[in-house]
Amino acid sequence: MNVSPKLAIETDRGKARMAYKKILVAVDLGETSAGVIDKAHKLALGQGAQIHVLHAVEPLSITYGGDIPMDFSSIQDEIYEQARDQLSRLCAAKAIPESQRHLVVGRPENEIAATASDLNVDLIVVGSHARFGLALLLGSTADGVLHHAKCDVLAVRVAEAS
Repeated sequence: MNVSPKLAIETDRGKARMAYKKILVAVDLGETSAGVIDKAHKLALGQGAQIHVLHAVEPLSITYGGDIPMDFSSIQDEIYEQARDQLSRLCAAKAIPESQRHLVVGRPENEIAATASDLNVDLIVVGSHARFGLALLLGSTADGVLHHAKCDVLAVRVAEAS
């Protein structure tokens, strides 16, 4: 029996159904992001699925907890613009259209799950780090996504930068 490299699921009256139709890949724009997008892109191509790419810019007010009494808006704007440029470069390399690129501001684990729900995706792909324990294995963001998501979550193992 010849088995296709596509993910197989139950058939309905002899007609095979695609496992995933819409995939959201969430990236942190770090050194491993291109590899995560590459793996998700290959999966999407093999499934005939649409791919969306998301980056969530964490607000500086959350990062610093409001302990520093200063206006972060210009810094936040600069971070957002740099993230937009990086996201555009990563997505352009895989010909992912602008309409399927998402840049949001908020806590990543919440924004990833919310965007997945808004887009009605059936798979979220995130990068994971091999350490110890579930939160350390996945990373705190991936662990948070796993607990908030209403669809499948695929953790792609990423190599640590040396």
